[in-house]
Amino acid sequence: MSDKVFELVKKEKKRQENTLAMIPSENYASKAVREAVGSVLMNKYAEGYPGKRYYQGNKIIDEIENLAIERAKKIFKVPHVNVQPYSGSPANSEVLFALCNTGDTVMGMKLSAGGHLTHGHDITFSGKYFKSVQFGLDEKGFLNYKQITAQAKLEKPKVMLIGTTAYPLALDWKFFGEIADSIGAWLVADISHVVGLIIAGVYPSPFPYAHIVTTTTHKTLRGPRGAMILVTKKGVKKDPDLPTKIDKAVFPGMQGGPHENAIAGIAVCLNEASKTSFKAYGKQVVKNAKALASTLQSSGLTLVGGGTESHLLVIDLRPEKLSGNVVAEALEIAGIIVNKNSVPNDHMPPIYPSGVRLGTPAITTRGMKEKEMKQIAGWILKVIEHVEIYKLPENIKARGTFMKAYKDKISKDKFLLDIAKEVQSLCKKFPLK
Repeated sequence: MSDKVFELVKKEKKRQENTLAMIPSENYASKAVREAVGSVLMNKYAEGYPGKRYYQGNKIIDEIENLAIERAKKIFKVPHVNVQPYSGSPANSEVLFALCNTGDTVMGMKLSAGGHLTHGHDITFSGKYFKSVQFGLDEKGFLNYKQITAQAKLEKPKVMLIGTTAYPLALDWKFFGEIADSIGAWLVADISHVVGLIIAGVYPSPFPYAHIVTTTTHKTLRGPRGAMILVTKKGVKKDPDLPTKIDKAVFPGMQGGPHENAIAGIAVCLNEASKTSFKAYGKQVVKNAKALASTLQSSGLTLVGGGTESHLLVIDLRPEKLSGNVVAEALEIAGIIVNKNSVPNDHMPPIYPSGVRLGTPAITTRGMKEKEMKQIAGWILKVIEHVEIYKLPENIKARGTFMKAYKDKISKDKFLLDIAKEVQSLCKKFPLK
């Protein structure tokens, strides 16, 4: 282990041990998942599907991939699963590749409202190669289902690609299913953020209403970095050839050889997710998020949507006249890792948004509960109050210079560094496994 890479790995391990990972899309995979991903399976090329490979020597690989598929079918009660997508964005692109022609209309939630880039944002393939129709939130941060209905009936999208990355409230999947059916559209539910909560029964399931479900495996599912495309019974009823179309879109349509080491990790995390302990974990994630939200709100902070019904919350910093960049950078110095994030109807660009996004999946994996959420909320409030004097310049060109000087200044800020020491003390009580 003389390579410098391993020294950097040790440093990253220490950083993860001593800080609070509160980016909602991050989690800690188990040792068993990590062992599968780091195994000799990464040595094998396996283009194709089980029983239909383009290379020899895949008998055992076939068993592993089939095991992952069967475990996913059992948990989600679906007739078809593809476990080969490299990640969530490729999975969404493969679904659109299977269902649409260039120029077809795709409907999704705006990025600023909490949707994902691949749901039709104009800087991605989903917005460039298809006609993108997007919906947002009202002034209070809620979905206007009546308005979405009118928009869908007017535009008649071929695909409704619905999911969230920064919307804290539960989605009404039945509504989206009924609207999609009324206009003859495909409903694709992207549950990447909430899949673990759905398994735990603390977030609504789209499976009775969607034709296709996509999900990553490394967020609330606590698996490796990968993804799955699940075809539902409703999807097969609409088109019996849908499973074949999905498989062909993944390979050879968009990908080459699958990452069988990651697929093995998916199989392991699906087994873990089938346990009673995982359901308890999912329930605690939501309890923790609500406790965190309640404490922050009671102290005067504004939360998008008025709180949370999931694993995440978004703090709207406009009342404090603060930038998400300023707060996120300060929290990192204090040992609390969140991300800057746009808020509904944000007047600022995504690179300098007016909010921060934070969540509880990873810190719940460490074993923290409501008591710790109140303590963490207290630190967050102290940090925000401490940096209220740092206002992002109105002059666009001056912002880069301001942030550079700001980051240098807060890196030596004793107040923030003292909080970081307190954070480390808490982390030691809840060690990573």
